[in-house]
Amino acid sequence: MSKPLTDQEKRKQISVRGIAGLGDVVEIKKSFNRHLHFTLVKDRNVSTPRDYYFALAHTVRDHLVGRWIRTQQYYYEKDPKRIHYLSLEFYMGRTLQNTMINLGLQNACDEAIYQLGLDLEELEEIEEDAGLGNGGLGRLAACFLDSMASLGLAAYGYGIRYEFGIFNQKINSGWQVEEADDWLRYGNPWEKARPEYMLPVHFYGRVEETHEGPKWVGTQVVLAMPYDTPVPGYKNNTVNTMRLWSAKAPNDFNLQEFNVGDYIQAVLDRNLAENISRVLYPNDNFFEGKELRLKQEYFVVAATLEDIIRRFKSSKFGCRDPVRTSFETFPDKVAIQLNDTHPALAIPELMRILMDVERLDWEKAWEITTKTCAYTNHTVLPEALERWPVCLFEKLLPRHLQIIYEINHRHLDRISALYPGDVDRLRRMSLIEEGDPKRVNMAHLCVVGSHAVNGVARIHSEIVKTTVFKDFCDIEPEKFQNKTNGITPRRWLLLCNPGLADIIAEKIGEEFLIDLFQLRKLVDFIDDETFIRDVAKVKQENKQKFAAYLESEYKVKINPESIFDVHVKRIHEYKRQLLNCLNVITLYNRIKREPNKKFVPRTVMFGGKAAPGYHMAKMIIKLITSIGDVVNNDPIVGDRLKVIFLENYRVSLAEKIIPAADLSEQISTAGTEASGTGNMKFMLNGALTIGTMDGANVEMAEEAGEENLFIFGMRVEDVEAMDRKGYNAREYYERLPELKQVMDQISTGFFSPKEPELFKDVVNMLMNHDRFKVFADYESYVSSQEKVNELYRNPKEWTKKVIKNIAASGKFSSDRTITEYAREIWGVEPSDVKIPPPNEPRE
Repeated sequence: MSKPLTDQEKRKQISVRGIAGLGDVVEIKKSFNRHLHFTLVKDRNVSTPRDYYFALAHTVRDHLVGRWIRTQQYYYEKDPKRIHYLSLEFYMGRTLQNTMINLGLQNACDEAIYQLGLDLEELEEIEEDAGLGNGGLGRLAACFLDSMASLGLAAYGYGIRYEFGIFNQKINSGWQVEEADDWLRYGNPWEKARPEYMLPVHFYGRVEETHEGPKWVGTQVVLAMPYDTPVPGYKNNTVNTMRLWSAKAPNDFNLQEFNVGDYIQAVLDRNLAENISRVLYPNDNFFEGKELRLKQEYFVVAATLEDIIRRFKSSKFGCRDPVRTSFETFPDKVAIQLNDTHPALAIPELMRILMDVERLDWEKAWEITTKTCAYTNHTVLPEALERWPVCLFEKLLPRHLQIIYEINHRHLDRISALYPGDVDRLRRMSLIEEGDPKRVNMAHLCVVGSHAVNGVARIHSEIVKTTVFKDFCDIEPEKFQNKTNGITPRRWLLLCNPGLADIIAEKIGEEFLIDLFQLRKLVDFIDDETFIRDVAKVKQENKQKFAAYLESEYKVKINPESIFDVHVKRIHEYKRQLLNCLNVITLYNRIKREPNKKFVPRTVMFGGKAAPGYHMAKMIIKLITSIGDVVNNDPIVGDRLKVIFLENYRVSLAEKIIPAADLSEQISTAGTEASGTGNMKFMLNGALTIGTMDGANVEMAEEAGEENLFIFGMRVEDVEAMDRKGYNAREYYERLPELKQVMDQISTGFFSPKEPELFKDVVNMLMNHDRFKVFADYESYVSSQEKVNELYRNPKEWTKKVIKNIAASGKFSSDRTITEYAREIWGVEPSDVKIPPPNEPRE
């Protein structure tokens, strides 16, 4: 029998990783050794693995720089309309492997590193994740940057360079504990500081009425220092820019006239200004009205708009004009996409610049602003909507508050003309919510100040039009659009699942990586015995590899033959991790009741972070780990059921678990998950979905056929009907004996014998005020899970469904999503022009 291939030999056989040309390999080795010596000032015999990672990162970066400079030069000459994606979150993960893939260097690097006696995968594991996001919204921004570059759009991502990203999660005796994410500790080889583009940002002060109009004076200044990260497109030589701002105190900070004596204290107080970019707020789908957060929102917006306007004024225009002075063409050259309401201040800030600085009148400034800005809504949960107290605005941004009041005045004048005497409509549609305190409704500001408003899945966009923004949609229905989310197939297939990418490429070629709809061709192979076998084999290898990872990292042994049932996402009541818990306990009770019966073995894996202040989410984690303590140590159960909580779920862990999953849990209450994108990643990687008709699950079922997903539970209409009638949890508790048993076990301390009352808050919520109706979907969910077991008993039929799902996942590429934004919102066309590489002369 031949000995098994090493990981490196396996990787060499994977065609989609590119050919390792001899010249490339020699060049990379030379460059690697040069960086080790001259950049890191290290000798081979004192180098650490981290030194090797940095040497490789700098080597790969060298291949980016020429393309980066050339791309920016190309934009300067061609002067296309530029897209600016404004987001307070960019959840990028690791950069090294993605860069090698997009530059077509992966096999050459693998071979070069191997020849140097090192292992590429080991070096890749050293890189810190750039965790500058909470979850879906921030990861979407990262996928969008990849797609915009791959589609040749002149696009920029603008955000904040948080010194500390999303916290690292530790689990201590079953509880979540947060640790600061010091991701820049060893330096970041992928960023380049740009002090020459540093800009001042103003806060506080007051508005003075002068003969020239209002002036914002007496402000405190914080400097915004840009750090640029290259964003390479897939094999098209385009390299775009993500520009993240870092806060810096000016050198005269607190050393002005009034502060005569205390020089030392004044220098120490620089921290106060620089705290703006210190840390990411760790809330997902929850609004926390803190002054520091509003400062962050204005900081990114003010620096970005000044940067956009500088670039607009200085880029080539027509023939030889060195500088644009007229703003007439601004919306033809600039698009601004607001990723949720977090950068909503872009609207009043652009108005302020156009009126107070550029001296345009209101009507002209407003026309330019609305034509330039567009807004993406990400949630309809009321607790997530941003509503800032007017008193905070008054203090921090007095000029912007004036402008918002004026926008509102004109907006309400228009509504009263359309609906005379309808005061309730005026109240509902106002940008200012009356009450104590008065608040600014940022979503209303975005809708009024944008030319396009979109939801992120078809069902969500409909809900947006019929509920939260119904009054606005009645007046301007043409403003409202849908743009169903997508994911980049480069990271979420080629990078994380090369084995699957390779067997797909063998059948249909490599085009699918830039045109995911080509996966439809796999329909021809649904009954192909060898393809069915290959798909199952790749999944099994991914499962073994993940099982080995769990054993080495967490000392947990799992059964690779079991169903890998995976529920990974932020912990939130609406995502209903609790519903999964109830099913797990039900399964456990069934095994205990009939220990000799044949059960399909399962490993149920949960992962995700809870916002540090979200008590119920933290209790849910504790419940999961407590269920695990009982189930995993029960000898009667053996390896038929295991419950694992995956610590510190993040992008780099998702890349390991998703390719190994059999079952994807997407079980939010219908009408609550705007889209979801994890659902798409699992589908593309050969897991089957158990889910409600919510978010993009609806479109996944439409593409693959509802019979090829495990769809269960109430639809949006059923939830609405239940809201009208009233949801009574106790009714289900009394009617369903298995549910009653489960709830009684939780409430009497079966899973917390040392502290029987531990889960009383969870039980009380489920029984008396569960907004997300967990019990109402329990029966349907448990029976759907029985169908999962039944199908898994027939591996061939299971794999056929898997192939049908993969073949139907083409729609969920972010390339498709971005093409729709480009054509229908930004008014630009994607381009397949390949900029010549740096080693070729330009035309």
